Amino acid sequence: MTAASDTRTVVHLLRHGEVHNPTKVLYGRLPGFRLSPLGEQMAVAAAKALTGRDVTVVVSSPLERARQTAEPVAAQFGLSVDIDERLIESDNFFEGKRVGVGDGALRDPRNWHHLRNPFRPSWGEPYVEVAARMHAALLDVRRRAEGHEAVCVSHQLPIWVLRRYLEGRRLWHDPRRRECALASLTSIHFRGESVVDITYTSPAAHLIVGTARTAKGA
Repeated sequence: MTAASDTRTVVHLLRHGEVHNPTKVLYGRLPGFRLSPLGEQMAVAAAKALTGRDVTVVVSSPLERARQTAEPVAAQFGLSVDIDERLIESDNFFEGKRVGVGDGALRDPRNWHHLRNPFRPSWGEPYVEVAARMHAALLDVRRRAEGHEAVCVSHQLPIWVLRRYLEGRRLWHDPRRRECALASLTSIHFRGESVVDITYTSPAAHLIVGTARTAKGA
């Protein structure tokens, strides 16, 4: 085995923090949706979790919430934030609409045909296309950071679909079972060009739990 093929590289996929969304719509790729004050705290928590790591590249989705989440990480390592369109949120027909169970757009029979195929899915960007663009972005940033570490700030569905792709699992899934909390880190470990491990941490979990307790009056 050559030294190059044994080089260790880690790419951390960081989900953005909580978004200010008082109208509770599916914001998707819409502009103007920024982090809430709690989301800003989450971004700082994620940056602190990377303290002491060998991060040499920071890349973000073009959306505001992702760029904001990337800023504390980049500042900590004295880096700029590069933008990669391939890290963007998945396209979705219901963008800008309320989509709670039995609520908003889902109550309108005219929209039901968009739900006909959850395996593709029929309401938005196909999972295979999400996996392809995210995988291409991952490989590019691995090359840039070879022998070091990188952070890519993206969104829940793209990160989860990429993880399932790398693990050889089917891409369609139950969204309620995604292991990709706000401001979480899904870390892809490479030896040379091969993925040898995937680890997951949630640096902002204490903030989420604390907020839930406050809301309940605890």
